[in-house]
Amino acid sequence: MDSFYWLGEITKASAVMVTECEIVSPTLGAEIAAAVAQVIDDGRRPGAERSGDYLAFETDLVAVGGPEVTRVHSGRSRQDIGATFSQLFLRTGLLQVLESLHTARESLLTLAGKHAHDIVPAYTWGVQAQPTTFGHWLGAYEAAFARTGARGQEAYARINRCPLGSAALGTSSFPVDRLRLAGLLGFDAVAENSFDATQLTPADTRIEAAQVASAASLTVGMLIADLTQQYAQVRPWITLNQGARTGVSSIMPQKRNPTGLVRLRGLATEVHGRAAAIALSAHNVPSGMHDYKLDGDDPVLSAAATMLDDLTSVLGDLNFDPARALGEVNAEYSTTTELADVLQREGNVPFRAGHHFASQLVTFGRENRLKPAEVTFTEAKRIYAETAAEFNLTTALPLDEKRFRTALSAEGMVNASRGLGGPQPREIERMLESQLKTLKADQHWVALAKDRLSKAATNRESTFQALM
Repeated sequence: MDSFYWLGEITKASAVMVTECEIVSPTLGAEIAAAVAQVIDDGRRPGAERSGDYLAFETDLVAVGGPEVTRVHSGRSRQDIGATFSQLFLRTGLLQVLESLHTARESLLTLAGKHAHDIVPAYTWGVQAQPTTFGHWLGAYEAAFARTGARGQEAYARINRCPLGSAALGTSSFPVDRLRLAGLLGFDAVAENSFDATQLTPADTRIEAAQVASAASLTVGMLIADLTQQYAQVRPWITLNQGARTGVSSIMPQKRNPTGLVRLRGLATEVHGRAAAIALSAHNVPSGMHDYKLDGDDPVLSAAATMLDDLTSVLGDLNFDPARALGEVNAEYSTTTELADVLQREGNVPFRAGHHFASQLVTFGRENRLKPAEVTFTEAKRIYAETAAEFNLTTALPLDEKRFRTALSAEGMVNASRGLGGPQPREIERMLESQLKTLKADQHWVALAKDRLSKAATNRESTFQALM
């Protein structure tokens, strides 16, 4: 759908409106409709020029139907036509982005459901911090994308308002029915203030749509950064299946480069950069200028849809090794938070004392190159005794060996979580079920929006044909 297509559709709507509002007679309305239909048909011929400039379109109208058919332009200007172009392209592009976004979200939730309870390490400051589950990690990214989807729906409501009939900026003395024009073109409402509709709306609504794309690109970038870091591991637990998304080195036989991840990160960077450029192009520009106005398909929205489609493909190409992920957790001391919590909750040990004991346990284990499970219970009791003396505590380690081992295990820490939104099995299952319901509702919203546009197009065409 290029500018010529939409110029034809806008002029169809105008032909219907000027006839219904008796700006032209039914006879002239029929002549206008016939001329418009002929120009549109001529534009479909191979090699035909398809200009989006109304003056070029009007020249062709006059060649077909004579000067009287230019009355279709009553109460219109290239200004409100251009502003209408902008909103038509933005709403189409935004719906495409949302469709691609929802498909990616569905892929995330499918993968999360498959690996809901498989334990993986999670990081803060780039350092292993606590264990979580792959389902929890994937669900987090889906939640971020869901917020982007909500922003997209909110933006659509502001974008899908019709500027047509505002003329240059102050309407006209013709009895133009702007609500009728809006309905024929599938808009939900009009952009009411005519100055705003033609001179201000194209700036901030385009930026708002670009911000939706930018938010999606930021989340994609973070996800890809997490995945790409895996390739610094000698034995990664999340990789791409070898194939079209992996590359080899021209000199190093061992290399299996994550080219698919790097390409996707590049797409995300492109989207973010294009979005920033849109904001800059509208900055400090007086109203009425062309700098911030959209002539055709917005490249940031097209790029965002491509990026999200590629993300869906990448997610389908991931290879996850749950045993290796659990092994990485078990090789580090990221469960000692739970050990300190258990000491406070079950042993009545002050938090800072329990935290200090756990920290000393970590220091001892690392200095002796021991994994948490390899620290003997005897050493644990000795370290606790030193901590107790330092904090003037009189009790020995208030845990038996079985409880000590459970508290220090990844499974024990994950399953012990009780907070809303945590990685414990019941919460993961509840959240994924809720997220899936939200996704289905969002997919239904897009389907309804597209259906309304389809019905408006059918109604516009049948009403236009009736003129003839």
